Amino acid sequence: MKKSIYMICTLALAGMVVACGGQKKSSDQTADTTEAANPNLIAEGQYEKLIPASDAGPAYVLVDKPQVDLAEFKTDADGYITIFDGTFKGWRGYLKDNVPPRWVIDGDAIKMNGSGGGEAQVADGGDLIFSHKFKNFELSFEWKVAKGSNSGILYLAQEVKGQPIYISSPEYQILDNANHPDAKLGKDGNRQSSSLYDMIPAVPQNSKPFGEWNTGTIMVYKGTVVHSQNGENMLEYHLWTPQWTEMLQASKFSKTKWPLAFELLNNLGGDAHEGYIGLQDHGDDVWYRNIRVKIME
Repeated sequence: MKKSIYMICTLALAGMVVACGGQKKSSDQTADTTEAANPNLIAEGQYEKLIPASDAGPAYVLVDKPQVDLAEFKTDADGYITIFDGTFKGWRGYLKDNVPPRWVIDGDAIKMNGSGGGEAQVADGGDLIFSHKFKNFELSFEWKVAKGSNSGILYLAQEVKGQPIYISSPEYQILDNANHPDAKLGKDGNRQSSSLYDMIPAVPQNSKPFGEWNTGTIMVYKGTVVHSQNGENMLEYHLWTPQWTEMLQASKFSKTKWPLAFELLNNLGGDAHEGYIGLQDHGDDVWYRNIRVKIME
């Protein structure tokens, strides 16, 4: 693995600027000592970590924000933690501190009020993440879409400065298969609902029409990943294996087409093999409810 370097300067890097704060001059010796001991601190509880370029790929910057305490959330008798309790407690925008305004509470669901302009193209939109990193888990949820809508659920995601969430995360596709053109693109239906987007099709395809609720699960356990939809296991794959690398090479995330995405996805979840759960803003109306996570150790 590449050695991490912590920065507190302004660095021009592959066309992007990483802005960090220098040490303050203060008469408060305690504050000066604290900041000097944490040179990667950029804001209260927030850090930036520069991963330098290497033979594996280009340099990038990871953002590390505070995580919520799962003890503050309800756990049922089966061990499932309710991470959506009818409020946005624990949720925020990807690379943001607050929930983007286009995400709203609609009855018992989280709703994206789509802009109609495609993926995260407006300032008051953007992807939504739950502020806790998960490693081995089962995510259970319900979803529905408006006519022609597209979205997705991301998992094991990192926050990479200046980059979209899907550069570091697999996507469980959410789609109106009957009315969105993406259902006919890709290969062998690998962009239809519950597919591993652009890599593995969900078979047998059993999504319900737009406006109706679907159930879904994503299970991640020691590298084995299973997508389920409406009570059926749709696909299984295995992370951090030669087969996983081959799938990436055959996708739009190949080392030739997108070297940074290839590096991040090939080492999914980073050294700790953990990451965030995210809901995608693709510019369309979509609803999510009954979002629960069971930690599997």
